[in-house]
This record gives sequence, structure tokens and C-alpha cells, in this order.
Amino acid sequence: MLPYKRSQRVGDLLRQEISEIVLSRIKDPRLGFVTVTDVELSDDLKTAHVFISVLKKGEISKTLKILNTAAGFIRHEAAKNVKLRQIPNIVFAEDKSLAYGMKIDGLLKNIEKDERERMKNETS
Repeated sequence: MLPYKRSQRVGDLLRQEISEIVLSRIKDPRLGFVTVTDVELSDDLKTAHVFISVLKKGEISKTLKILNTAAGFIRHEAAKNVKLRQIPNIVFAEDKSLAYGMKIDGLLKNIEKDERERMKNETS
């Protein structure tokens, strides 16, 4: 038995391929530094949600618009190297996990700081 579902394995393969296509084959000068962070495929392999992060946070909406416009081209290019009966429809979205992780980290640091202050006040 394989350790994880087929949709996850295909998603990992598509993440690599889409990342390569975005970095090397899309020639749009408006496109800044983009990182493909994850691909989540539906269980029926018909839809791929591609999560990206952008270096300049103010350009995320412009970048998503460019990439969603180029989704057909990216899908066509991916079909050349990924051997699937049907390549999934591609939808680009912002990866919010990094911001969420930073928020959780900040909350944990605040709790730790409050705990140190409470311990300091109890000993005084």
C-alpha cells in the first residue's frame, strides 16, 4: 500500500511541473518573483488548486490575475510532460499558510513573554 493518496502524488508532480513552467516559460514582464508552494487536487483529479506566494505582497492580486489568465497555457505545457489521461483544470490562489504560521508564532511569543513576566512578578 502506498503511504498517501494518488491525488497527493499527482499534486506533488504537478507542483514541480507548474513551478518550472511559471519560472521558465511564462514571459510576462509584469510577473514578479513567484513561488508555487502547494497543489491540492480534488479526489477525482479534475481540479488543481495551485497555491503561490509572491515576494512583494502588494502584487498578489495582479499576479493571480496574470497566472489565472495563463492557466490554459500552463495546463497545455504540463500535459507535454505529465502523463495523465486528463490534466486537471488549474486555479491559482494565494498561499496564506505562511502568514497564518507567522501569526501563530507571534501569539506563542506573546504567551511566553506574559508567562515570564508573571513568573518574575511572583518571585518578587
